[in-house]
Amino acid sequence: MPGPGYWITTYKSISSPDKLAQYAKLALPAIESGGGRFLVRSPAPNAVYEAGLTQRTVVIKFESVEKAVATYDSPAYKEALVALQGGCEREIRICEGVE
Repeated sequence: MPGPGYWITTYKSISSPDKLAQYAKLALPAIESGGGRFLVRSPAPNAVYEAGLTQRTVVIKFESVEKAVATYDSPAYKEALVALQGGCEREIRICEGVE
């Protein structure tokens, strides 16, 4: 049986806190309606090792990888991405968990 899906976002830089705030207002309901549950929403990690950055980190758990991908591809989340455009540089990974 496949494990849960984890959506992991690490921010490299935030150039517009206003755009990030507008994105958050739209992204939160889009992610929650897709079944996402926030596990980590940290403005900065508590400890960073090796080549890590001390920037915002977010981890969201979904029932499956497919649900996480469907949420990312949803019209509601795409609207949030438009609001964020040019406001930050980040990386998103969606991975299957081992639970």
